[in-house]
Amino acid sequence: MFNLRFAKDYLLHRLRAKNRHGVHSPFVYRLVDEVIYDFSPQKVYPEAEAMRQELILDTGMITVTDLGAGSHVNNNRQKKISDIARNALKPPKLAQLLYRLAAEMKPRNMIELGTCLGVTTVYLQKAVPDARVYTLEGCPETAKIATETFKKTGVNNVVLHTGNFDDTLPGVIKGLKELDFVFVDGNHQKDATLKYFEWCLPKVNENTLLIFDDIYWSEGMKEAWAQIKAHPQVTVTIDLFWIGLVFFRKGQVKEDFLIKI
Repeated sequence: MFNLRFAKDYLLHRLRAKNRHGVHSPFVYRLVDEVIYDFSPQKVYPEAEAMRQELILDTGMITVTDLGAGSHVNNNRQKKISDIARNALKPPKLAQLLYRLAAEMKPRNMIELGTCLGVTTVYLQKAVPDARVYTLEGCPETAKIATETFKKTGVNNVVLHTGNFDDTLPGVIKGLKELDFVFVDGNHQKDATLKYFEWCLPKVNENTLLIFDDIYWSEGMKEAWAQIKAHPQVTVTIDLFWIGLVFFRKGQVKEDFLIKI
């Protein structure tokens, strides 16, 4: 049932979505043309992807603590690191898009909900080396692997919090004057997603970017995405199917865009 519903959503998105030539907002056109559609090689890509390949070859086993919606692929608690690397890490295309978005926005701070094995965190930190990255992971054993990932790739300015997002996220938000860049990639459930969104709102600014992963994961996530788009503080959203971008730009006409990637 999931596969049929997901395939239908994907097909509808492809039929309705536009490329940069169908976008009339100067801000969104430039973002699509110069960032989203920038497929030129970057120095960090081979290094991060080499780390991914190392994890894919790691046959070690860990016990996974899943506090969210689980997986559409494998919900066993005992998992090979290689299987997690293949199935749970953001694919290169999306991880590199996140890198470009962070490099474009130049945030002072970044929050990542869902560290997994740490490859996406590496991309984010390498995009803006001077920014502090707060990455949150619910599974202690997965967090240990991520810590090793950070050491091997030489990233710094990363603070890893382990535990339930309900316990760790409020403290991280409280400790920051404003939120610049937040990537929500964990606990793919409607109520949790909307809760994290609401927690962020008091500290967003005109340049804040919130990114929500797997916005078509389930009917609940689709409903959460619809509510986020409709929120009065939100001015621009970009639906890329796999992720959704949320902006709070003052003076911007409220618009929602569907873009092909």
